[in-house]
Amino acid sequence: MLKVGLTGGIGAGKSEVSRLLVACGAVLIDADRIAREVVAPGTPGLAAVVEAFGEEVLAEDGSLDRPKLGSIVFADPDKLAVLNSIVHPLVGARSRELEQAAAGDAVVVHDVPLLTENGLAPLYDVVVVVDADPETQLDRLVRLRGMTEEDARARMAAQATREKRREIADIVIDNDVPLEELQRRVREVWDELKHRAQTPQE
Repeated sequence: MLKVGLTGGIGAGKSEVSRLLVACGAVLIDADRIAREVVAPGTPGLAAVVEAFGEEVLAEDGSLDRPKLGSIVFADPDKLAVLNSIVHPLVGARSRELEQAAAGDAVVVHDVPLLTENGLAPLYDVVVVVDADPETQLDRLVRLRGMTEEDARARMAAQATREKRREIADIVIDNDVPLEELQRRVREVWDELKHRAQTPQE
């Protein structure tokens, strides 16, 4: 099994790359999706979040009010640390379960937005970084996701720099290109990952 860490700045196109890798045959473990699953209604994770932050973080239907929780934790590093101490171990445990369920010769791609920021590169056999010019990222966030330019710039500034991400990369996928070129590059990367999966790791 080859464990691949896939990351990239917001708006770089990481989701598109992960979709293309799945189409090639990769097993995808999406940290963001798991982070939502572990705090779904009825889970111990949600109960722990409510215990830490109060009933005010619940929506009317009993689910987590993510914008409300976000407004609390992103303004206070200590509260963010409390939230992370609840969610991160649950995400890690679920990720390991999914990884263990994959075939022995699988290429398992962990889609981890904050891989660089959280110093997680050593956990993976290969780190793939999806890279795009900051102006490309900004354009996508404003045009495709409907963010204000101010909000988009703030979200980008809160992440690791482009240089820091590239420093930890084993493979860089340039996504300042048309979709056809991106598809060709992802196929190249897939061939390399399959080769590494079939070659005994040092």
